[in-house]
Amino acid sequence: MQAALDDLVTLLDLEVIEVNLFRGRSPDENRQRVFGGQVAGQALVAATRTVEADRFVHSLHGYFLRPGDPTVPILYEVDRIRDGRSFTTRRVVAIQHGRAIFNLQASFHVHEGGPDHQIQMPEGIPDPESLPDFKTRMAPYKERMGEWYDRPRPIDIRYMDGDPFSRAGNPAQGQRVWMRAAGELPDDPTLHACIVTYASDMTLLDTTVLPFGLSWESPGMQMASLDHAMWFHREFRADEWLLYDQSAISSGSGRGLAGGAIFKQDGTLAVTVVQEGLARVGREATA
Repeated sequence: MQAALDDLVTLLDLEVIEVNLFRGRSPDENRQRVFGGQVAGQALVAATRTVEADRFVHSLHGYFLRPGDPTVPILYEVDRIRDGRSFTTRRVVAIQHGRAIFNLQASFHVHEGGPDHQIQMPEGIPDPESLPDFKTRMAPYKERMGEWYDRPRPIDIRYMDGDPFSRAGNPAQGQRVWMRAAGELPDDPTLHACIVTYASDMTLLDTTVLPFGLSWESPGMQMASLDHAMWFHREFRADEWLLYDQSAISSGSGRGLAGGAIFKQDGTLAVTVVQEGLARVGREATA
């Protein structure tokens, strides 16, 4: 699994084309479109490359505009909107085939002291090591998943509330997973933020259809990320276990909104995430 994580780190290491212009690639996978977490993570890397080292990302908001083409590189153009005494703002546009596919707004802040408060981590959460890893959990569906089952995964995800397939027909208001990078990462806080940005898109949109007992693979289901917002509160490492506590907030008009709180294993709130996505339910899914 370390090799898969190393590949992800390489994927996030963008090529410098010109001042404020970077190029990223997609992994050689059988996908119809580029994974949204990849584009968001690469866009954050591009923004960070133009920011002073004493400033760390504290918030980002991205809009997914068009499906990304996994067969061609993605260009990331950075607009240096503002450099203040304590805050820095960047806008990044991801471009393919001459058109914008993703737009990111990110804000960076120097560290400051002051009062500290957070919501509490849920109680009664099982230890991540006590839960089956992905391949063990999904072993009953090996043939059904085909090549996706054996594919190396850079993010180790441990489901607490059953696997995505067995939850079908069982309404729920949210889900909780443990997640971490599947290996060791260098001591680079920016890289850890980009890895968590990548991972935060892996399960959150699925949460929006859980109240209906549906999943992303339900017949007639059409799902795609529309926008993704994150707030980075406190330091963390992406290669240590993080609890992703997710809840469905609202569904309607073919869209679903979900939120997630990411806690360190000691209960520290590290990141808050909110995502809205396309969640069209066809007749086959509701039948």
